[in-house]
Order: sequence, then C-alpha cells, then structure tokens
Amino acid sequence: MPRILGVDIPGKKRIEYALRYIYGIGPARAKAIVAKAKLDPAKKADELNDEEINRISGILQTGYRTEGDLRREVAQNIRRLISIGSYRGTRHKRGLPVRGQRTSTNARTRKGPRRTVGAIRGKEARSVAKKD
Repeated sequence: MPRILGVDIPGKKRIEYALRYIYGIGPARAKAIVAKAKLDPAKKADELNDEEINRISGILQTGYRTEGDLRREVAQNIRRLISIGSYRGTRHKRGLPVRGQRTSTNARTRKGPRRTVGAIRGKEARSVAKKD
C-alpha cells in the first residue's frame, strides 16, 4: 500500500482509481495527475517506485488543494454561512437539507432516524401497561 500525502492508497488497483482515495481527487483530476506525471494508467499502485510516488506527491502539493487543507476550507465556508445568518447557514445549523430538497418526506439522511411523537416505546410502555 503506497502512501501519498498521508493517505494509504490501495495497492491492487490501477493508479487512476487508487488516487481517488485522496480527499479532493475525483475521476477527472486523477486522470490529469497520471498524465502530468507521465505514468502508465494501467500500472497498479503497488508497482510504483519511490521516484514515481514522489512525482505524484509533488504534483498534488503544488497544483491542488487536498485532504486537510480542503476539509478545513469547506468547514470554514460552512462556518461563515452560519455566522452571517444566511438561509443556507441556518439549514446547516439545523441539520436540514441545504439545496432545496423537500423535507415532508425523505430527507432522512440529513434529519437522522425518525423520532416518534406520542407513542410510548420500550420500558416505559411496559410500566404503563402494568399500572392499568
């Protein structure tokens, strides 16, 4: 498993697919990086030598924002939206969908598991039933 920018990339995969495990690199960027480094795209990540790994990491450090820097920038942008009180900021703050999706149904990914209102569940239900 080669290590690039502090991330272990899978060794059994082709380079252009293995590079996608780095945060901030998708399909198009991975292909561009492989072309810029003048590497064979069919080569597996385990087959890279130290010189090729250094070439890839050099390209990533100079030309692209990845991993920690990118995560920090995204978090900072969200914090800025929350602090100025924009609509998107309030949606982030409340944990609701930000991009205009409906919330009456669906939206479970953002809202989390359903919180049942009015129904008594678990131990409380058994204790109430015994009192009757």
